[in-house]
Parts: sequence; structure tokens; C-alpha cells
Amino acid sequence: MEKIKLLIVDDHQMVRLGLSSFMNIQPDIEVVGEAADGESGFLKTEMLDPDVILMDLVMDRLDGIGATQKILAKNPERKILILTSFIDDEKVFPALAAGAKGYILKTSQAADIASAIRKVANGEDVLSDAVKEKIAQQKHRKHELYDDLSKRELEVLKVLATGLSNQEIADELFISLKTVKTHVSNIFNKLEVSDRTQATIYAIQHHLV
Repeated sequence: MEKIKLLIVDDHQMVRLGLSSFMNIQPDIEVVGEAADGESGFLKTEMLDPDVILMDLVMDRLDGIGATQKILAKNPERKILILTSFIDDEKVFPALAAGAKGYILKTSQAADIASAIRKVANGEDVLSDAVKEKIAQQKHRKHELYDDLSKRELEVLKVLATGLSNQEIADELFISLKTVKTHVSNIFNKLEVSDRTQATIYAIQHHLV
């Protein structure tokens, strides 16, 4: 049976040692290398050609998200499984957006980590229950009226909220007065307000200015 070649990228030596010891006794997994930071992880990926890269997030030189981006920019077919202690939005969503095939926590049982490695090697996406819950929460997050504003409309709203007239907004944004009037009308409709004062209050309440 051909073994899954695993590269472990983690800045804690004891974590690497523990993971290597457990994974190497698995009949179908072989640890082919270790790296203590993202930059070394990138270089060893190129040298060792692992089937799966087990990637920590918080590391010196280059963090796990940066390493994931760099590795996949060079070869989009690489399979990266994030293994971390962090479950905050600022880590989860950028890691998945960078192209990681999975995101699991270090509190997972060793056998579950090995199972996740097998699934990722097989082309499956693997997410811990906590990550699945975060994704579900994001999908069900309340849709705000300002989400419907275009980028330019949002710019106009921000300037409008400072008290400038339509002509002053046109001068500020280097667009025609007619265009400003169109944007202001669209803003009123989308935010369900009837005048500039209400639009300004809305912008302030929703921290848009």
C-alpha cells in the first residue's frame, strides 16, 4: 500500500514530535518532513512533494495563511489541512479563502487528525464542527440594507454624511452633478430613507462613517 506523504508545519517542536510519532505508526501515513515556520514549509513542500501538508497558523517569518497562499500559488493542486488552536473569524475565513482543504483544531483526538489527513489526501474537504458552525452563522447573518449599495454609492454616502451638497460631492469625487443625483436617489431607495438627514443617521448608526 502506498503511504500518504505528510509534511508537518508547526512552530512548536513538541507538537511536531507528538504528531510525527503518532502518524508514523499509522499503516498508511508517512511523515516525510517537518518545518517550524511557513517559509520553511514552502521550501520543504517544493523539495519533498508531500501529499498533504498539515499547517499551523501562527508562526514566525511566514504564518500559515501566508504559507498556504504561497504554496497554492506555486501549485494549486497541493492539499493543505489547517491544524490550529484558533477558531476566530480572522483565522478561519482567510485560511479557507486561501485554499486550505480542511480546518481542524488541536484539541481533536489524534485518531481524528489522522482521519482528516486521509480524507484530505482523498480529495475531501474536512472541517471541525466549530468551523462548520461559524460558516453556518455567517450564511444566516442578517442582511443589511447597505449591503445592496454599490462601491460608488457607498463612497457617495460617506461624503454625503459629512454635510456636503450634491455639487460639492461631485467636486470631491470628480463625477458629474447628474451622476451624484442618480447615486443619491439610489441610496435613498436602497436604505429606505426619504432625505439626507435620515441617510446620514443611518450611516452613523451602522458605522459606515
